[in-house]
Amino acid sequence: MADYNIGLLGLGTIGFGTYQVLEMNRREIEEAVGKTVEISKILEKDQDKKREIEVPKEKFTLNPDEIFDDPSITVVIELLGGIEPATAFMIKAMEKGKSVVTANKAAVAANFNLLSETARKNNVKFCYEAGVAGGIPILKVIKTVLRANRFTEILGIVNGTTNYILTKMSEENMSYEEALKKAQELGFAEKDPTADVMGLDSANKLTILTKLCFKEYVHPDNIPTTGISHITKAHIEEARNNNMGIKLLAKASLNSDGKVSLEVAPIALPLSHPLMSVKNEFNAIYLTGNAVGELMFYGKGAGALPTGSAVMGDVIDILSS
Repeated sequence: MADYNIGLLGLGTIGFGTYQVLEMNRREIEEAVGKTVEISKILEKDQDKKREIEVPKEKFTLNPDEIFDDPSITVVIELLGGIEPATAFMIKAMEKGKSVVTANKAAVAANFNLLSETARKNNVKFCYEAGVAGGIPILKVIKTVLRANRFTEILGIVNGTTNYILTKMSEENMSYEEALKKAQELGFAEKDPTADVMGLDSANKLTILTKLCFKEYVHPDNIPTTGISHITKAHIEEARNNNMGIKLLAKASLNSDGKVSLEVAPIALPLSHPLMSVKNEFNAIYLTGNAVGELMFYGKGAGALPTGSAVMGDVIDILSS
């Protein structure tokens, strides 16, 4: 048995990516923590699936209580997706005295206050760095080195699917339908792309960013949200003729009256704007603070290993504290 044992809820794409990150970088992770680390139990239905790394069968369980009731497990990683039962599982883990790490932006956005308060009441950690922009460490930066700032604006390209589609429409003259099909063929878009192309995924992430930057919680259902399914070649061409380009942006701005306005929408930006250099499936967050000025954070906003990197980064923080 390892010094630190972890329970993993879900071994899908991100779950397996997290497992891979621990296996491939075990030496670095254990050096950072100072002790041995192991994912010792995994809640997963598809236990016979062929994976790049073989996962010992004895680690699998169909009963989440085997993780929650195991006193040797100190951290639970939730990667099931969706709001329920993910939220209920995270609450139960925290009530059992276990810290929780998640990449589940939908659950975090919908239940931010409940989850944060449950962690506080039970004196455990609740970490969700991977919930916004995958491998880009934007949340830790906001909560640490940028804390001295009063933020005035967030502009985020936080959905790789829509950014890929708009890039192909702009650079290869594809129609929306053609670009979406290509994104699905390459695995950048789901079979049902609704959450991405309608802006719902971006709204979840904007809820989290707004809470951290402006200390204001706005449920994603209350954020004015417009997707990209109505964007045509004509829209792209019109923007280009005005030296502009279109990006789906998650935007939060501090108004002169001290109130925060939020929206998710396709917005035209000058071609010279740094966000216009963000192409294909990549993400970026453009922050403005009254002390630091303008900053842009760029990188892979999704994918098994980038997101798994952020998950394990949170785990290291918890085990090192």
